[in-house]
Amino acid sequence: MEHSASSTRNAPLPPERPTLPRPQRPTLHARRRGKAMPRPRDVLELLKPITWFPPMWAFMCGAVSSGAGLDGRLWFVAGGVMLAGPLVCGTSQAVNDWFDRHVDAINEPDRPIPSGRIAGRWGLYIALIMTAISAVVGWLLGPLVFVAGLVGLALAWGYSAPPFRFKTSGWTGPAVVGFTYEGLSWFTGATVMLGALPATEVLIVLALYSIGAHGIMTLNDFKAVEGDRATGLKSLPVTMGVSGAARLACLTMAGAQVIVIALLAVWGITLSALIVGGVLAAQFAAMPKLLRDPAKYAPWYNGVGVTLYVLGMLAAALGLGGYI
Repeated sequence: MEHSASSTRNAPLPPERPTLPRPQRPTLHARRRGKAMPRPRDVLELLKPITWFPPMWAFMCGAVSSGAGLDGRLWFVAGGVMLAGPLVCGTSQAVNDWFDRHVDAINEPDRPIPSGRIAGRWGLYIALIMTAISAVVGWLLGPLVFVAGLVGLALAWGYSAPPFRFKTSGWTGPAVVGFTYEGLSWFTGATVMLGALPATEVLIVLALYSIGAHGIMTLNDFKAVEGDRATGLKSLPVTMGVSGAARLACLTMAGAQVIVIALLAVWGITLSALIVGGVLAAQFAAMPKLLRDPAKYAPWYNGVGVTLYVLGMLAAALGLGGYI
């Protein structure tokens, strides 16, 4: 009995269960900060004004290609520029940042949403408000522009938002951006000026420049190859390799312009064909440097080659509009 009692006294006590910390309720200051309206400068940063230039340029090309004068349509043109750039393009940036906020919290924590400067669900609210404003402006500009605007908005959401998330594909993502930034904006510019569908020649050229823009968007993916690989985004530099994607981008951009040159010549728009041929020759001169080290020289080519590409767009538009 003594042995039994002694064993009982000396038996180890069961370990104490760890006490989990009680979750803290957010402070009044944190709750207020999440509900507070973001500052205008943070909203502007979210909408990324630097990205508005390509669709606004394409809109201008569309307006020029229509051959119509500004008489009585100045306000329509101003509204169309706003629709193509700050509204639809700005909406796409807000949508993208909202659905990428968790990744941005790791890779780019200083952006407006992950940094908390646009707190709570304000990023989503801004995207929804911008979508509504864009639709209203499109409606005011006429039924064709309204439909084009709705298509652009649908693609803006589909690019970043589940279940589609077109951006995860190196083929679909650049195609969507190229079509929206170049083709749809060009179409909107021509339609605003005419109040009707543009000529068949204009539609063909804007479609070709949209296809060529796939190469431009592929070059943009070179800056995030490692990040895309780590997060599972199947950009072409990831799936094809940097060299293969660079060659495809050059072929896509050049091929579209070769067809544009041939068509302009067939249609008798000779001066435009010569100018587009000249800027394409300058691009050919720049491409070998890009192909030597695509990862290093893609930003350089974006500044040189892409500038030449969009100048060719304007030359083609001037010819289609009868200005040269």
